[in-house]
Amino acid sequence: MIIAVITITSANGQVLSNKQKKYTEADSLRGSLRPERAYDVLKYHLQVQIDPEERYIFGFNTITFKAETELPTLQIDLFENMKIDSIMHGTEKLGYKRNFNAVFVEFEESITAETTDSIQVFYSGNPIVAKNAPWDGGFVFKKDEEGNPWIAVTVQGTGASLWYPNKDHQSDEPEEALIEIAVPNGLTNVSNGRLLGKTDLHNGYTRWSYKVSNPINNYDIVFNIANYVHFKDTYKDLDLDYYVLPYNLEKAKNQFAEVIPMMECFYEKFGEYPFKEDGYKLVETPYLGMEHQSAVAYGNYYKMGYLGRDLSGTGIGLKWDFIIIHESGHEWFGNSITAKDIADMWIHEGFTTYSEAVYIECRWGEEDALEYLKGLRKNIGNQASIIGDYGVNSEGSSDMYPKGANLLNTLRSIYNDDELWWKTLKNYTLTFRHKIIDTKMVEDFFNAPVETDLQPIFDQYLRYSAIPVLEFKETGKRISYRWKTDVADFNMPVDVFINKKEIRLTPSNTWKELSKKVEDLDDIKVNDKEFYIQTEFLK
Repeated sequence: MIIAVITITSANGQVLSNKQKKYTEADSLRGSLRPERAYDVLKYHLQVQIDPEERYIFGFNTITFKAETELPTLQIDLFENMKIDSIMHGTEKLGYKRNFNAVFVEFEESITAETTDSIQVFYSGNPIVAKNAPWDGGFVFKKDEEGNPWIAVTVQGTGASLWYPNKDHQSDEPEEALIEIAVPNGLTNVSNGRLLGKTDLHNGYTRWSYKVSNPINNYDIVFNIANYVHFKDTYKDLDLDYYVLPYNLEKAKNQFAEVIPMMECFYEKFGEYPFKEDGYKLVETPYLGMEHQSAVAYGNYYKMGYLGRDLSGTGIGLKWDFIIIHESGHEWFGNSITAKDIADMWIHEGFTTYSEAVYIECRWGEEDALEYLKGLRKNIGNQASIIGDYGVNSEGSSDMYPKGANLLNTLRSIYNDDELWWKTLKNYTLTFRHKIIDTKMVEDFFNAPVETDLQPIFDQYLRYSAIPVLEFKETGKRISYRWKTDVADFNMPVDVFINKKEIRLTPSNTWKELSKKVEDLDDIKVNDKEFYIQTEFLK
């Protein structure tokens, strides 16, 4: 997902609600794991035809699932503006009831626990068209510079049920997917996974079939329709496929060369690409970008930075293409490791923003990476917590991007052992590869290797809006210091420079005296590149 960068209080891509919003029944139907959702999705077979002129789609999704408990009724999701033509269970047509965007499918006989079964949902309609993709969900209907249709979809946050029926909750991913999209002859469709082939339907349309062999988020399943040209490369044994508009081919060959050094860095720091069986694709899109698994959306106009801007204000962000690095970083953080509830989306966005700094460090060194992270702090509002409300499809503050990244950098500094830090980070990506997790699992994992109890630190940065304040004051001829935090028993070590010599302090919420004599408070400076805190000098 991409953060909007108008002001420090701007919203991130498709934020549905803010913390402490008054939630509706529709929010709960979408965000909670109700008894009707007690099943595990095993496979989607999505077959859809898209009419660009009428902006109309029709087709079906076959949902193969395993019941976790007895299921007399099963909930799927499809936006209420889309028509359900029928729901089939084998040869039996099932009844159903709709409530907002939730569809409750009624079986003649309950599906027994541990049973694997499937339903086929036939549907049609004019899906919502995005007004400003990717910051609102929907279809994008545009024309390229040569007048050809250029069509795509992006639905993170809004929900994949905007355009196809599914179990629209982030906690459940199909283990595999067959995606078949029929488009007008002469156009190409690019979806996730491996291209199996194309079929002329003899009605003016060609069906493009793709197979995804790994678990995939609902919102990652997409189509991209255009008059594409294709070129390719490889990194180790990973296929790199690129789909761009013909008149941008030479620019793309130059810009996409950055994928190789990115892969070199991410393989070293995070482990191999987590969807090797499905390959890696960059696809030119009529919107800025999105982390669509194995088919990363690219719309940065072949510029360095973020649309030619540096989000950090340091100049370092102009050395690389933001969309290539950020959206590809999501393949490890968000697509491979997925948060169970979108209230924990910092697990996606904080780690992926941190991956930008990791890439900078690989290419240009640690000082540039630290400077970049410090520069990103100007985009932090610290007005709300970065964890949202659970069970109601609510993200936290958009601070999850830069604040989440600076939290991770602070943890690295607390570790004070780079070998251990990089080992832990890589083990994290490998341990939770293709897993659905929550914040507690992240906290426990990074807490385990160090003696310092990180839990109060996670609590302060994730669950409160304010960051820790390190206070200093003169007490007679001595200098005292302490933490001012919302969290009790806050004992985070921090590095400071005293007369330009770096030392590590271990402040708590009670005043302590510096053992080293200091003539003036101005002689104390926090290592603010490595620790994201506030400092107050009380005189």
